[in-house]
Amino acid sequence: MTVTPDNARVARERRTVRHMVQIYCRANHHEAGLCPACSELLTYAMQRLDRCVFKADKPTCKVCPVHCYRADMRERMREVMVFSGPRMLLSHPILAIRHLLDERRPAPEYLRPGVRT
Repeated sequence: MTVTPDNARVARERRTVRHMVQIYCRANHHEAGLCPACSELLTYAMQRLDRCVFKADKPTCKVCPVHCYRADMRERMREVMVFSGPRMLLSHPILAIRHLLDERRPAPEYLRPGVRT
């Protein structure tokens, strides 16, 4: 897949999530690769990114008006991000700073299909 300006935002979000899950799993589950639970979470997160209704205008999930994660997965991802966020500043500072800047972007207004204003 060629990264265009339209999908660069989502590609960066994918890299950020992947690194955060890896940092969390390595520190908490002591596996060589990802443990099955973290692998499941990462796969789920990638599926959610594929289906994001905002595409290139995607806000960070924290400020998104559409909650597409199941409640249990949202809690697991929140735990990963709280743990990994500060550590990202050391291991992947540019991704971490870009993610912090993305959190400051306003979320686009979302109109559900078929809803008129």
